[in-house]
Amino acid sequence: MSPADLIDGPLWYLSATVFALGTLWRLFVILRVGLRPDLSRPRASAVLGALRGLVSRFLPKRVLWSRLRFQVVAGYLFHLGLFALLLFAAPHVAFLDDRLLGLAWTPMPHWAFVLSAELAFLGLLLLWLRRVLDPVARLLSTAGDHAASILTFLVMLSGCLALARDHESLRLLHLLLVELWLLYFPFSSLMHTFTFVIGRSALGARYGRRGVPV
Repeated sequence: MSPADLIDGPLWYLSATVFALGTLWRLFVILRVGLRPDLSRPRASAVLGALRGLVSRFLPKRVLWSRLRFQVVAGYLFHLGLFALLLFAAPHVAFLDDRLLGLAWTPMPHWAFVLSAELAFLGLLLLWLRRVLDPVARLLSTAGDHAASILTFLVMLSGCLALARDHESLRLLHLLLVELWLLYFPFSSLMHTFTFVIGRSALGARYGRRGVPV
């Protein structure tokens, strides 16, 4: 079996399986642990508190905006740009149709791809520079955080090069990096893609049950 066949076949299925099973297992463990029993008398709805906790954290409180606006703006640039690339870049739409979903939709035009890629790159670089330059963020960041940022950057860069040059070797390099990213995902801080929903909802539910504004 050639390296190209390995990347296009067994390694892709292995990485996709590890990603799916590893992510489900991590979520199962978190949900199984659950919250400690709250013996206080409920003063309001925990469900509404969970929803408020999830939605209200998408933007910081006004009093905190001056301190958090850099990471909020950079975070949205990166995450929205990456989301658009993942779901609406023409090669990804074709790949999802062929390999996973059997369903296609209208991809974004080339100019939108370029804009989304630039926003995603800008946001990722700003977030990583903050990790490196900000004293507090530097102390809180682990080697895994830096590895996740660098691997994500390489996946994005190889994807843009593969689209621009249309070389088979670049496509295989991009797919290989994606597979490494999928293998790393369940065991890294990249899991916050899913766990942020659980964390925000759990905190909001606890506050909501006690009648504390979120």
